Amino acid sequence: MIDFNEMVENFVRRESRPKTIGRYYPSEIGICLRKVWYSYIDPKEINTRLLKIFSLGHMIHDYVVEVLKSEKNSHIELIKSEFPFKEKVDDFLISGRIDNLILIKSDQTKLLIEVKSTADVRSVLDASPHNVDQIQLYMHFIGIKDGVVLYVDKKDMNSKVFYIQYNEKHALKLLDKFRKLHMCLTKEIVPEPESRMNVHKKWMCRMCEYREVCYKETPAEILG
Repeated sequence: MIDFNEMVENFVRRESRPKTIGRYYPSEIGICLRKVWYSYIDPKEINTRLLKIFSLGHMIHDYVVEVLKSEKNSHIELIKSEFPFKEKVDDFLISGRIDNLILIKSDQTKLLIEVKSTADVRSVLDASPHNVDQIQLYMHFIGIKDGVVLYVDKKDMNSKVFYIQYNEKHALKLLDKFRKLHMCLTKEIVPEPESRMNVHKKWMCRMCEYREVCYKETPAEILG
């Protein structure tokens, strides 16, 4: 007999690699600044349950690529997918991977598509702010003015699309957040507990692996 659960865990398990101060990622800048700071100072190994969820997300991404490049959808052209970018900002580097860039043939519009898997697409009423932050940065760096965040249900592949138009003011504000992260890391300053201070981001704290140390650093009574 074989234990396929164990085999999957062996398959998804990967070596934990510490992050390099001075290299930052658009996928993280929309989450709590303190959590990102901790992830550089005190990196945690990702548990296998999350790794399996990530792996399923990658499978859905691959499926979306097949849909986008299919001849059955001849009204669009998949220009490229899963392509990297690097951008020097001040004295640090921002890098990431963009999911998909397509051309809508009817009006020659180039459109970025950022794919996100979800447990229940019916509960997704709008694009998550941190997903919007991510695609705003991508549009800023590669000069594309139109994008969508595509949510795909893990159960049945039903989906929802949210159109995002490039907003320069939004993108520049995010760059300032990167600057703040870089300053805090290089000067060893603990940033404020951003999610705990924002009613719309407090949900991030529930499953945060740094919750205990964060509350020790800044007790609840200090925030009021």
